[in-house]
Amino acid sequence: MRTLTYFAAVSLDGYVCAPDGSFDFFPNSDGTGDLGENGEFHVNEYPELLPTVARNLLGLDVPNRHFDTMLQGRGSYDVGYSQGMTSSYQHLREYVFSRTLPADIDPNVTVVPTDPVGTVRELKKEDSGLGICLVGGPTIAGLLLPEIDELMIKRYPVVAGAGKTFFEGAAFDPARFERVKSHPFENGCDYTLFRRTTSGTT
Repeated sequence: MRTLTYFAAVSLDGYVCAPDGSFDFFPNSDGTGDLGENGEFHVNEYPELLPTVARNLLGLDVPNRHFDTMLQGRGSYDVGYSQGMTSSYQHLREYVFSRTLPADIDPNVTVVPTDPVGTVRELKKEDSGLGICLVGGPTIAGLLLPEIDELMIKRYPVVAGAGKTFFEGAAFDPARFERVKSHPFENGCDYTLFRRTTSGTT
């Protein structure tokens, strides 16, 4: 069974984006990956999470290390789409959960208009040595929470004051996760990987 990992940036007060869905208040959130030591971490540890255009600019031609499938909500997908890119992650299979995008928007993109949970369950059954990554999309993350096995939380030293949380609209259903590893950076950021435990809820 494959693993679904949710990658999300978060402020110190627990918001992944502003009330309007924007996230440019995070340091170095330019859509091409973080700069400096954060960027080095991405290049070395998660090269597949850099958009294809950024990989090309860096001359990065390496195999995917952790994932071969990318899941996005419409808001996350629109970051690249608004710049004319119908497939921002051409080195991955892309699935976008949207009721409004056309099904044939790009040969590399599968548009999923309904049943995101069922789609993820089928993807998890595939025979692959690599996992599935969900980026952005607090609303779709709320729907997929029961299927999320890991959380990579990218915490930034900024207080947003208001916005959307990790799992918008999710029901109250506490689940236990354990910390696997953490990467603190001199610029005040830290990236921490959590994994769902098998011991049940808190």
